Parts: sequence; C-alpha cells; structure tokens
Amino acid sequence: MPSPQSYDVLVVGGGATGAGLARDLAMRGLRSLLVEQSDLAHGTTGHFHGLLHSGARYAVKDPAAADECIVENRIVRRIAAPHVEDTGGVFCWLEGDPEDYPGQLLAGCQKAGIEIEEIPVDDLRRREPLLSDRLARAFQVPDATIEPWGLVADNAESAVEHGAVIRRYTRLVALGVERGRVHWAELEDVRSGERERVEVNFLASAAGYWAGRVAALAGVRVEMAPGWGTMVVMNQRLSSCVVNRCRPPGDGDILVPVGPVSILGTTDTTLDTDSYEVTPEEVRFIVSEGAAMVPAAAERRVLRVFAGARPLYDPGHGSGGSRALSRSHTVIDHAADGVENFVSIVGGKLTTYRLMAEHTADAICAKLGVEAPCRTGEEPLPEAAEHPRHYSVGDRLTEREVVAGGADAGLVCECELVTRDMVVRFVDSFEGTPRIDDMLRALRLGMGPCQGGFCTLRAAGILERMRPSGSAALAPVRDFLDERLKGDRPIMWGDQARQFRLNEIIHRDVLALDHGP
Repeated sequence: MPSPQSYDVLVVGGGATGAGLARDLAMRGLRSLLVEQSDLAHGTTGHFHGLLHSGARYAVKDPAAADECIVENRIVRRIAAPHVEDTGGVFCWLEGDPEDYPGQLLAGCQKAGIEIEEIPVDDLRRREPLLSDRLARAFQVPDATIEPWGLVADNAESAVEHGAVIRRYTRLVALGVERGRVHWAELEDVRSGERERVEVNFLASAAGYWAGRVAALAGVRVEMAPGWGTMVVMNQRLSSCVVNRCRPPGDGDILVPVGPVSILGTTDTTLDTDSYEVTPEEVRFIVSEGAAMVPAAAERRVLRVFAGARPLYDPGHGSGGSRALSRSHTVIDHAADGVENFVSIVGGKLTTYRLMAEHTADAICAKLGVEAPCRTGEEPLPEAAEHPRHYSVGDRLTEREVVAGGADAGLVCECELVTRDMVVRFVDSFEGTPRIDDMLRALRLGMGPCQGGFCTLRAAGILERMRPSGSAALAPVRDFLDERLKGDRPIMWGDQARQFRLNEIIHRDVLALDHGP
C-alpha cells in the first residue's frame, strides 16, 4: 500500500475528464490524487453550452466523433440521469440554406447509428412556436442537455468513495523527472501558498486546453489548438428542445435550453491566451445568427456572455481554425518523448468524457500491469437512480416553497430560487471555506438577471457567520462581482445596462466595496 504521501497516479485537471479518470482508476483499485488549480469544473467543462451531443452535428464531417457521441450519449443518460434533461434536438433547414446538406445529414446519422427522423414542420411549430417563418424542413435527433457542475461533483464523490483523493485549489508547479520517469510532483495550495512534494508512480494530464503547460513541466511538448468559443446567455428559454441550424457547422448556429435560460453559440476564435475578452460585435453577430432560427432572440434580454477554451489537439499545426480539427480524442503516451510513466488525454467533448477517461485508464493500467476492467459505463453515479429531469419553473417553486414560520428556509437568491438552507448545507459539506463562486457552480447563485446584485451579500453574510474571517470576507465578494462584470461588459445596453448601474450603486456608491480592505 502506498504511504499517504505516495500515489499510484497523479491526475492533473478537475474537469469532467479528470474527475471521470480519477473515478475510473479508483474503481480499478488504483490510489489516485486529483489536483485542480481552481474549483472542480472551473475550466472548459464549466464554460460550454450545456449540450449532450447526439453526434448529429459531426455526422457529416467528423464521423469518428459522431460515433463516439451517440454511444456515450446513451451511457451518460443512464449513469448520470439527474444531470441530464431529455430535451431532444432538431436540425432546422431554413430557406436559402445549402440544399444538399439535409441529405448528407440523414446519410451521416444513419451510418453512425444516430436516430434521425424528418418531421412535419407544422408539428414542430406547434411545439416550438418561436421558430422562424423561414423554416422549411426539420429533422429530429436525440440531443439533450447536461448540467456540468453536478456531473463533475458526482464523479469526484464516487472517486473519493472508491479511495481517490481530490484536492481543489492545488496547482502543479514542478515535476521530478529522472532517467525517463516522473518520480515526484511539487504542489502548491493557491490560497495559502504552501507547497508540498508527493511521490507518484504515474502522471496523467487531463488539463484540457492547458495540457501543453503540464507537459512542459516534464520536458515534453503537446501541441494544442489555441481556440476560444463565445456563448451568449438569454434571459429565458426560447425553445424546449435544442435547435441546430441544418448546414455545415459554423458560428452562431445552435440554441441550447439550459435550466431557466437559453444559450446561443458559438464562435471560433484562434488566440493563445489564458482568458478571452468577448466583444460587443461578437455578441451582436451571435444573436443575429441565432435570430435567423428563432427571431425572438433579437428581442429578448441578453443576460451575460462567456467564452470557453476548446481543448483540441493540433499535432499537424493546422491553420484552419479549431473547426477544422476533429472532436475525437487522443491519448498521448509520452514514452515516445522519453518519459515512460506519463500520458496526456487531449481533444474530445464533454459528451465523451467517460470514454476519454476509460481509454486513458486503459493505457495507464496496461503500463502498471493492472488487469481490472472499466466499470464506469455500468455503475451509475451517486443519486443516478433518479429519473432524468424535465425543467419546469413550477417544479422549482414547489421544491423551494418556504414553509410558514420557517425563516431559515428563506430565499437568498430570488432569481435562481436558492434558499438559506441550501447555502448552509453547501457550506457545511464543503471542505475548508468556499468562495461565492463555488456557490455559483453548486447552486446557480448569482446566475440570474441581477447577476449577483442582491444575493451576493446575503450569501456572504451566511458564510461569514459559519466561517468567520473578519474584514477578509469582503475580498471574495469583490472578486465574485468583478467576475460577473466580465460577462456583462460586452452587453451594456437595454435592461442589462440598467441592472449593471443598479448593482454599481448598491455595491460601490452605497456600500463602497471597492474601498474596503
């Protein structure tokens, strides 16, 4: 048995693939340590449009990715049911779109085993009354939506139940590589600055877009495509199903209903950077393209915008942008680079996270002589015995109904119906002291129309009572509100501009948060 400071496998990256890998390895009997420099699902996993792909989007140009998506779509629905909403999806062919694409889509889906059916336009209009008058043909596919933060949290919980160790806010800063093997890793607590060294028998990078930086610590190269995609969050659900444009994949051609909102996306911007500033011009373009499918998108309130980094592998140094790269994944064995006990998993989609983890675990186990099979496709995640969810405002209100006299159950966040009891239970269950943005990922606190304007200080007050920190309590509040501002800055018009000014008056003019300690 390894000592507490020694692990069979160090997994770097706490997104869906990393958490899924930690779970897979633990279920095979290996003791793994997962480190994530921020909170779980903070990176690409938490910055995507929420689509559980059927594979139809890739059926024409990327059949390998389409094959993987439809198989994993069915598995994820079963093992992670509480996090999946079976919305279904449609591909909408509009007047003027390429006439040959519907035939290519049908043929590609049929070849990949993706259920696809052309449905009467009038029938679809009765279900989706906001669709464009230009709609001429419609094709139904088994798309769905998935909530990423709960998915990752459940994978991490299952991993811990099977013996893994999960370390949030822990950064890999150095590796000890001698005679072609990684022997140790130096880790830093990003909050305290404290460092420690752990011994590792194997290193697995699931760092996504940042895989090249992890590889560099071991003295090897991984060529990633520096691509970003921008997404626009609308203030309400504009459709009950996923709406795709029936044409070759491009910018602004998908509308995804996620909980109480809709997400329009996405773009393809080539830029090698840690963060990306969305421009108002991008927002207007995406909304305009989305409005071609659902005209109401041009009239409704834009809530916020965000950008996610695509973790795509580019071994050929292509120049066609990230859309030219396959959405399939690659497990890189760095033995070819002179480091025997190191692999990187790159590429792929959130839909195929479990398969990516399985293939990576297979490679690791083959090297370590472990013959235990993968069981993640058969054994459900915690709570997955529940049925798939169907979003309803009425259901949310019923679940959060305040019982008369129960003051402790009062609402903290009216926009997302987050109660005081939910916040208290989250803080109680969190190892250490959570940040406000941890509550956002776990509870959706601050994600509604006010963008944290009213709920942030309420949540901070509860947190301060439970985890006293004195004047230091204000810093994470400012950080959270500044992060919310990033998503609001490119949409300073209409209702959201007025909301921003109200928030500014509350937090800066009245409470003077920007002048606090």
